[in-house]
Amino acid sequence: MKILILVRHAKSSHSFGVSSDFERPLNDRGFREAAEMGRKLYKKNTPIDQFVSSPAVRAKTTAELFVAEYDRKLKEILYVPSLYHAGTENFLEVVYGLEDTFNHVALFSHNPGITDFAGSLTSTHLAHMPTSSVFAVPARVESWKEFSMADKSFLFFYKPEEKLKA
Repeated sequence: MKILILVRHAKSSHSFGVSSDFERPLNDRGFREAAEMGRKLYKKNTPIDQFVSSPAVRAKTTAELFVAEYDRKLKEILYVPSLYHAGTENFLEVVYGLEDTFNHVALFSHNPGITDFAGSLTSTHLAHMPTSSVFAVPARVESWKEFSMADKSFLFFYKPEEKLKA
């Protein structure tokens, strides 16, 4: 069994005069919500074996906040440039390349691609992944290379404004 956890980066700031979209940092709300979502997943005993992130500052920082909540090391994050402005095919290529020793993988990326990819995985209707939201899908496969063709089901969709049930 493989479980893919998709995380949209936390709320970013437009007020720091950053020169590019790639360098936009999180705002205060983004820091707070990303840490909260990482903490909630950890407290719900949601395992994450591998953290994979877009290298853009807002996705990278979101992944770092999750890693901190899981009491893991920053060097465990794998940065994949194709997750920045990724489309469904980019996500699938990243998934195909995952090591099969990892059964629970979290991918940190951006809209609109992450919403489109999440929506393509199951019959669950997903119109929009807000910032800091988390969408998880299990697949009964042994290898990530089989993921796209496997039967997948909806596991959960959490948004930061919702209280997670214990």
